[in-house]
Amino acid sequence: MAHVLVIALLVIVSACNRSAATAPEGASASAAPATPGPAKPVPAVIPDVVARVNGESVTKAEFEEALAALEQRNQGPVPPDQRDRIFRGVLDQLVGIKLLSQEAAKRKIAVPEADIEAQLNQMRQQFPSEDVFNQALKQQNKTVDMLKTEARSSMAIQKMLEQTLAGKIAVTPQQAQDFYDKNPDQFKRPEQVRASHILITVQQGADVAAKAAAKRKAEGVLKQVKAGGDFAALAKDNSQDPGSAVNGGDLGFFQRGQMVPPFDEAAFTMKPGATSDLVETQFGYHIIRVMEKKEAGTVTIDEVRPQLEQYLQNANRQREMQAFVDGLKAKGKVEILL
Repeated sequence: MAHVLVIALLVIVSACNRSAATAPEGASASAAPATPGPAKPVPAVIPDVVARVNGESVTKAEFEEALAALEQRNQGPVPPDQRDRIFRGVLDQLVGIKLLSQEAAKRKIAVPEADIEAQLNQMRQQFPSEDVFNQALKQQNKTVDMLKTEARSSMAIQKMLEQTLAGKIAVTPQQAQDFYDKNPDQFKRPEQVRASHILITVQQGADVAAKAAAKRKAEGVLKQVKAGGDFAALAKDNSQDPGSAVNGGDLGFFQRGQMVPPFDEAAFTMKPGATSDLVETQFGYHIIRVMEKKEAGTVTIDEVRPQLEQYLQNANRQREMQAFVDGLKAKGKVEILL
C-alpha cells in the first residue's frame, strides 16, 4: 500500500528509462529496442543521500522504497547481473520525479483537497478494515498526513503533465498510415484458429483406473456431440476447464505454439466446423471443434487502427515527457552521489 504512490510516480516518468512502447495488438514485435551499454557500477553500500536535485536531497530511504516498489511489482528481487542497470534506472526516475515535483510547485499547480481524499479512500478500500489500513501504515513508517503529501505531489505532477503535453501527443490519420506503410513486417499475422473444446481432466500421477474412468466419460460426451448435441451446452455441463467452460468451451483465436503440441496439431489440421475424436494431452482428454480459421497474411490498417493510434500516442507521450524532463535537467543542477 505504501508503495502505491511511488509506483504511480515511477509510471509517470517511465520515459526516463527510454523503454519502447508496447506494439499494437495484431502487429508483430519484430522491432526490438537497442541494447543499452553497460551501466556504471553501483557500490555495495548505498550512501544516505544518493543525489541532489537543485539542492534538494534524494535520500537512501526514498531510493530503497522505490526499489522495493519495483521488486513488488515484478514479484521478485533484482537479478544480480542486472543490479547496476536497474539501480541506475530507479535513481534516474527518482531524479525525474524530483524535477517534476519542483516544477509543479514552481508553477503553483493546485490539487483540490477532495481529490486527495478520494485517492486516500481508494487506498483504504484495498484493506478489509480501517485497523488493517492503519497497521499497514505503521509497518511502513507512514502517517495519513505523509500519504496526503505524497498524493498531492503525485497528482500535481500528473496535472502539470496533462497541461504541458496537451496538443503535443495527438495522432493524425496520416501519421498512423505512414507508420503502417513504413513498417509492413510489424503487421504480419500468422495463421490463426478459433476453436472450442471440452476437457475431461486426468490428474498427474492418476492410476490406470482413474485414467480409464476419465476416458469413458470423455467418450460418452463425444458420443453426444457426434449425435448432434449442442457443443456449447455440453461444454458448459461437462468441461473441466474452468476458463473456457463458462463460454461454451470457446478458446478464442490462437496461433501455432500457443497450445500443447497434440492440441495444436489437431486444431490446425481440421477444417472449420469439424469436430475431433478424443485428443489426449497431459491435461486429459479433449474434444475439439474448430469454429473459424484465419490464413496467414497482413493485418489491414482498419483492423488495427485503434491500437495503432494508441501505440503512437503512447510513443508521442513518452517522447514529449522525456524532452520535458531533459529540459528540466538542463536548466537545473543535478548531482549524482551514487
